[in-house]
Amino acid sequence: MNYIIDITLIALSAAIINNFVFYYFVGICPFIGVSRKVDLAFGMGCAVTFVICIAAFISWTFTAYILMPGAPLSSWIAGFFTSPEQAAGIDLSILSYIVYIFAIASSVQFVEMYLRKAFPMLYKSFGVFLPLITTNCAILFACLTIMSKVAGAENPAEAWDLGRALTLAFFGGVGFTISIVIMSGIREELELCDVPKPFRGAAITLIIGGIMAMAFTGFTGVDAGLKKAMTQEKPVVQAVMKEKSMEKGSAL
Repeated sequence: MNYIIDITLIALSAAIINNFVFYYFVGICPFIGVSRKVDLAFGMGCAVTFVICIAAFISWTFTAYILMPGAPLSSWIAGFFTSPEQAAGIDLSILSYIVYIFAIASSVQFVEMYLRKAFPMLYKSFGVFLPLITTNCAILFACLTIMSKVAGAENPAEAWDLGRALTLAFFGGVGFTISIVIMSGIREELELCDVPKPFRGAAITLIIGGIMAMAFTGFTGVDAGLKKAMTQEKPVVQAVMKEKSMEKGSAL
């Protein structure tokens, strides 16, 4: 039950409550550059979601088995050259940035080749912004968050498993898609508006993005309230039922 609660809270937090764009302000480059048309924005959101899931899977696997201190694979290999005590303390987390960037770049190349073959018109519409997914800081942010929850967990029992990592990645991509599609819908309507010349282009986009970010702050604290309700609701219901049964027994 606790695992389901954790997955639910991670999903809601990544998609809405702590949205990558409106809460952490990462992924702003494609958010501004590819939010002129709804269909183009939706395609970019799907591409980012796919890339972030693949990168998260690779990142979690490398972190859990190779990079983190005492990782099983790195310790096993180091055991051939050093003592067991030294092998158990091997820490390759300094290589995390390099590994994550390679994981993101390879995933983007796969998406680029697939779109070029299957959806050439969509590939041309993306233009330079498709290879720029490699430098989308939202994807690297997700990988680093996963690393902090795996290698940075003080209690090994609280370290994230692959399910939690993929939940964060997928719903983080969903949250990015939601934000960029909302923005693209607003920008399509702005083409019919008389925007003052100093605010045209990226200026009005950033202003609207700031207003939307303030609106999303209304979700702040919802995750804590949901966690409290989901973990305490069952004992409260059981106590009420027990009290009612005792009252019924005394009445008899």
